Amino acid sequence: MKHHDHDHHAHAHSIDANNDGIDRRGFLECMAWAGTGVLWMMSGGILKSYGMSQLIDRSTGNLKKGLVMPQSDFSFVQISDSHIGFSKPANTDVVGTLQATIEKINAMATTPSFVLHTGDLSHLAQADEFDTLEQSLKSVKTEKIFYVPGEHDFTDNGKLYLDRFGKGTMGDGWYSFDSHGVHFMGLVNVTNHVDGGLGYLGPEQLKWMEADLRGLSSSTPIVVFAHIPMWAIYPQWGWGTSDSEQALALLRRFGSVSVLNGHIHQTIQKVEGNITFHTAMSTAFPQPAPGSAPAPGPMKVPAEKLRTVLGLTSVSYVEHNHTLAVTDIPLIAADKVPGQ
Repeated sequence: MKHHDHDHHAHAHSIDANNDGIDRRGFLECMAWAGTGVLWMMSGGILKSYGMSQLIDRSTGNLKKGLVMPQSDFSFVQISDSHIGFSKPANTDVVGTLQATIEKINAMATTPSFVLHTGDLSHLAQADEFDTLEQSLKSVKTEKIFYVPGEHDFTDNGKLYLDRFGKGTMGDGWYSFDSHGVHFMGLVNVTNHVDGGLGYLGPEQLKWMEADLRGLSSSTPIVVFAHIPMWAIYPQWGWGTSDSEQALALLRRFGSVSVLNGHIHQTIQKVEGNITFHTAMSTAFPQPAPGSAPAPGPMKVPAEKLRTVLGLTSVSYVEHNHTLAVTDIPLIAADKVPGQ
């Protein structure tokens, strides 16, 4: 995948990662309005995203009064990187911040058809961590929750994850389903992942993808979701998937393709031809922007700055200046959100 610096447009906020003036109350209060999920609305095969921060009144922590949402065929919510079991200073109450997200989902005027969790449900793939995650998400008002694993869920080679969440899946947990005329593909790119290493799909999964897509019309909207980004955001930190080009080649004949990922704990968006890429923020803790620190990892920030890393920071890359089949641009720019 080629990148041309002169075609890129980036927007980001500076973060003081050395300031440790964060506390549990401040974190949770800020999370209540900053949000950690993404609401996806599908209309006529076009997928649009709303950051939770765009829906929430900063002064009250509730959904904005008088907010008019466009008509849609259906909607779903993406959450990611809950890291249940993590308890370091970046966030000592990951269950509380997950619950803050759940409350905002449940406050939506329209119940989402389902929720996608794009991996790192747990921090150490322990049974009690998965238990807590499952129990917490039982309170979400939705029909179903779909999962893909993160590398933290596979520290035991995926045994516990697959026992709990892998029923009916193929290989290491990949699968597909259809909803409202859209074809969804849950991929696994963490099986051969090592710390600092790129994601990997592998030939068996790629062969399955090819067969799964073969009978679909090119007009079918496709949504792919996996944990590690499917494009080279920052390979030096392992923020990319080594064989993603082979997977993307299978998707290029479709007019509308959205690829949803987690892993990097921040929102980064990219549009390339008919394919839109979107990474979701974490429900647990932020990570530094690509290349802005010696290494990736949990970043401790003051509570008042959480909005810059948990819902209001975006970095957008646009490579082609032609009409797109699908766009993924926040309807309210970060620098125009009321109350800032």
